[in-house]
Order: sequence, then structure tokens, then C-alpha cells
Amino acid sequence: MSQAHRIVFLDRDSVIANVRKPGFAHEWTEYPATSAGDAVQRLRDARATICITNKVALSASDLAQLPDLKLIAVAATGTNIIDLAAARERGITVTNIRNYAVNTLPEHTFALILALRRQLVAYRADIEAGLWQKSERFCLFGHPISDLAGSRLGLFGYGALGKATAQIARAFGMEVIVHNRSPLPDAAADGVREASFDEVLETSDVISLHLPLTDKTRNMISAKELIRMKRSALLINTARGGLVDEEALADALRTGLIAGAGFDVLITEPPPADNVLLNLRLPNFILTPHSAWASSQAMQTLVDQLIDNIEAWQHGAPRNMVT
Repeated sequence: MSQAHRIVFLDRDSVIANVRKPGFAHEWTEYPATSAGDAVQRLRDARATICITNKVALSASDLAQLPDLKLIAVAATGTNIIDLAAARERGITVTNIRNYAVNTLPEHTFALILALRRQLVAYRADIEAGLWQKSERFCLFGHPISDLAGSRLGLFGYGALGKATAQIARAFGMEVIVHNRSPLPDAAADGVREASFDEVLETSDVISLHLPLTDKTRNMISAKELIRMKRSALLINTARGGLVDEEALADALRTGLIAGAGFDVLITEPPPADNVLLNLRLPNFILTPHSAWASSQAMQTLVDQLIDNIEAWQHGAPRNMVT
């Protein structure tokens, strides 16, 4: 790999951080953003050997038009934007980013949980409507507030993010149960308990999702699961859009089937104007714009790891490989 590599970053503005250049001979080209229709042309024009992409997809037909491409460095954890089978067939290495959001995403998860359990949105709306100002007593009631201490958090998924979320939950005095795809030998040491899918779904006061989106997890929470949850339960999704049936969730919130939900992800991002959750104006639903991962510290960790991945591959010792 002595020849200078040609690196193209397709969506540089997707991360707000200082991106150092790799410590080997290379040509660097970056674009603030790239549409799907322009990706192949930009990579082909540069004769790119290394592509950096956060959310710009590369399909099998795209890869077939890029004979010089040797490495796709995904500037994110999810790699569903890349046709991995096609990349593997063409000998293209794909790397991703891991465990960079272990503080920011669990903190965001609990920001949503606390806001919903403490009814912050509802009470703010009451103040803006002048209700506290007209109250006959010093405080304003009207929306039930529940403590986290003594309640049960159910986690689906127990990777680095699920584990960090459990640590915060225990600090709040919550009991934590976990349903994971593989056994958890350290569950007892972590202060959590393994549980079946049904137990997590039916007995948790708060359910938080920490799973990738796959064919098996798509719509894992749909109408038939929502009806089995406690009516007082909250559903939190800071993982991936598509894990939850959005129409079913909207119906459950409108009818009081569950107490509330906090989401940071949607099926289509950015969402179309007619997305059912985007237009859900309820005090028991909070939607944030896929920002749980995006603390300044986490983004810097991400881009540092991104360049580390590229340098490791160039030196013949690839890390964080997906293919």
C-alpha cells in the first residue's frame, strides 16, 4: 500500500469536530454533503481508494462502478447504508465506529425518561397557558409525577449503550431487567437480571431499546406488543427508527394505551412532513432530531476513531471491520 491513497469524505458536515488527516501519503477531498445520485460520480472522478461516509448509501450497483475502491470507512455504528455482501464480494473492507457514544446516548435516554416521568412538557404548557398564575394554591397539580426510584427499567439489548444506560438506572434506584440476544455472564455483577422478552415487555415501567435494526428486529414493537405493556409504562427509542411501528405507537399514545414515549429516531430521516410521529402534538410524547449521539465530546471521539480505523487498515492491521 505504498501508493498514495485517494480519500473522499462524502458528507463532512455530518460531524462537527476536528478531523485530523491520516498520517500517510494521500490526497484528500471532502464535500459538505452528497446526494445519493452524486456519490458514484464524486468517488469515480477522484478515483477514490478510500471512501468516508456517514449516511450516504452505496449499493451493489454503485460499488460495481468503483473499481479503485478498497476501503469504506463508515463514520457511524450502523452499516445498513452499505451493501455489505457486494463489498465483501469485491474485496472492499468496511469499517465502522464503536462505543463512542457511551456517555451521550444514555444521558439523552434519561433526559427523555425524566422529562416524561416528571411531566415537564405538560407542566411547561400549563404555565404558558397561565394555569399556575391562576392557581388557588402555591403549586399546580394536574399531571401525575412518578419517581424513578423503585421502578423497573426493561432493556432490549445490552451492548455498551445498554450497559451504560443500566448503570445510570441503578444510580437512580431502579431495578433493571434485560432481554439480550446472547447470554449475559456478568449480569449479576452488573446488578441487572436477565429476563424473557415477555417479562420485559409486560412488567417494565420504562422500556428502552438498544438494538440494531435488522430483519429480526424491524417492528419488534407493534400494536400487539404495545397492548401488552403496562398502561403506566414509557417507551424510549434512541436506537434505530424501524424498531417500532410508528402508526401503532401514535395510536397507543392517543388512546392512552401506554403513558408516554420518547424517541430520537424515525424510520425515514430527515422525516417527511406527513410523518405521523412528527405531527403528534401530545404532552406525553417527546421527539428529538436524532441528536442523542451528538455531544461535542462524542463527535470528537467518533472522528478520532474514524481516522484510527483508516490508519490501522493502511498499516495492514485493520480494526472495527464489518467485512
